[in-house]
Amino acid sequence: MNRAATTNRARPDRLALDAVLVIDKPVGPTSFDVVRRVRRAAGMRRIGHGGTLDPAASGVLPICLGEATKLAQFLLDADKEYEFTVCFGVETDTDDAAGTVTARRDAGAVEEAAVRRALESFRGAISQVPPIYSALKRAGRPLYDYARAGEVVEVAPRAVVIHALELTSFAGPGAVAMTMRCSKGTYVRALARDLGRALGVGAHVTVLRRTRSGPFALADARPLDGVLAALSAPIPDMAALPLVEPAAALRHLGQRVVDEALARDVRLGRRITLETGAESADPRLCLVDGRGKLVAVAQVRKDRTLEMLRVFHP
Repeated sequence: MNRAATTNRARPDRLALDAVLVIDKPVGPTSFDVVRRVRRAAGMRRIGHGGTLDPAASGVLPICLGEATKLAQFLLDADKEYEFTVCFGVETDTDDAAGTVTARRDAGAVEEAAVRRALESFRGAISQVPPIYSALKRAGRPLYDYARAGEVVEVAPRAVVIHALELTSFAGPGAVAMTMRCSKGTYVRALARDLGRALGVGAHVTVLRRTRSGPFALADARPLDGVLAALSAPIPDMAALPLVEPAAALRHLGQRVVDEALARDVRLGRRITLETGAESADPRLCLVDGRGKLVAVAQVRKDRTLEMLRVFHP
């Protein structure tokens, strides 16, 4: 066995944190770049993110640390909110300003009232074709790999829900600001592309900022550089870190306090029955101990037994 590999595997993490770190991602790095930089600064191995942001986008990016990496699937499922600006009359291959211009049309006749009318058909449940430059995978490869290689692939439309979509500022067709609250899997770039085509002139996103991801808002987030500095300090500045406990990160789900004996049974994989409790539209439930620490995320079956979706170990 390789001695260096043995030493690396036995090396303890510099920090032992089980929490969600809420970062305000700047324009430029990918979400995975942020994960790598946090991993390096914290000296931790178990780190992941709770929702991809394009390199050209900024805003709320939850980073899961330690046991909190088990929360990622629940954060990915959550609704998102965005502020963005659209330029009409220009289409690009990436549907944003980072791409190559593929078409230009005169958008001088596009007025605010026309944009407002067009928005009506994009609210509610809609079908959307994701951008070809996206991280969605086909046959194990992300779509952007095909696009960069010049390979043409058919991208199937997906069902998404636009809960709210509003025009907030109109400074001419080249700078139309909007806000949107939407379901998981919704692409702002695709919405701008389709809105531009609905108006007959094409469009792309020039500015994109995520203002909320599930339970986390911009007010909860801290700039990436500040977080990295706090983590990299000889004595990490914990007070400067926007850390959220796992139970608080899932505060949108119902919670049930369990005693130590039941928490032990959960962690040992024993069958658990929920004796009482009100019915909920969401069958998922957080089990927490007397200190408010997350024990498990479970799903209530029809027979009131619990299916453990994720179990957390202290």
